[in-house]
Amino acid sequence: MPLEIVRNDITKMKVDAIVNAANTSLQKGGGVCGAIFRAAGSSELQEACNQIGSCKVGEAVITDGFKLDAKYIIHTPGPIWQGGTNQESSLLQESYSNSLELAKNYQCESIAFPLISTGIYGYPKEEALQIAISTISSFLLQHDMFVYLVVFDKSSFGISKKLFQSIDEYIDENYVDEASITFNRNRQEPYVLEELFEDEPLQNEIFKEAEYSLVNMLDQLDESFSERLLRYIDEKGMTDVETYKRANIDRRLFSKIRNGVDYTPKKKTAVALAIALELCFEETMELLSAAGFTLSRSSKFDVIIEYFIQQANYNIYEINEALFAFDQPLLGA
Repeated sequence: MPLEIVRNDITKMKVDAIVNAANTSLQKGGGVCGAIFRAAGSSELQEACNQIGSCKVGEAVITDGFKLDAKYIIHTPGPIWQGGTNQESSLLQESYSNSLELAKNYQCESIAFPLISTGIYGYPKEEALQIAISTISSFLLQHDMFVYLVVFDKSSFGISKKLFQSIDEYIDENYVDEASITFNRNRQEPYVLEELFEDEPLQNEIFKEAEYSLVNMLDQLDESFSERLLRYIDEKGMTDVETYKRANIDRRLFSKIRNGVDYTPKKKTAVALAIALELCFEETMELLSAAGFTLSRSSKFDVIIEYFIQQANYNIYEINEALFAFDQPLLGA
């Protein structure tokens, strides 16, 4: 997927470029910087940095990757947190945007970032994450590149505590494990039809709804996932580019889906497209059904997706932040 959050050691990422959260003098430091120097070869990398000399906060320079799997290392000094009153947010944004522009100029197809400035520089993780996501996503609307946000462990990841708690409560209220479902099925009381038919207006309304649903299903019985997706794109007045960019999927995959009538995507890709099109819950279920999927209360992934749809929050990057925080697969491909 074009933007993915991964838990890994950034020095082990197999990408065209990794980003070093550098200091302005481009000297070997601690934390991520020190790890990158050691993995690349400290003496060779330091010599290359010395030839450059220095780099201002928010700017970016590039060296070879030396012993890394990455071809290049992009060095960018992030701002030191001083309470948010010293242009820290704009400088942090520049660190990401200048690094991305430099990668583009060197024809990089993939790049891996740490969460810049969140270590010894003390930038609040939640705010730093939002700046990273917004800057990278804005870049990806105009350019094709695979971008990874690499976090070493959950303690270095900063999802909003309020959002995490809200989702956690929603899961607690709505998630039902499969064992409970099986148990409850075995204990279900017979359904009393007489009670339903005592209310004639309700009875007529139910029959009308059932008749409409059946006709609707029969009309769309032979509609493939690709055909149903294209119908929704037309109905929402969106372009193909808007759709796959907002779905966080690669244009090559979207082309396969668009041109392959019988192509069935992965569930996370189908959900991502539903989010991109801002489909309501019923529309989402309809689109997923064309690929043979559904949303279930016995899946935490599904419950989290339902939460965001019910909240009418279709920010795929924020959804992915939440999915990552709850150890679930991310949307896109």
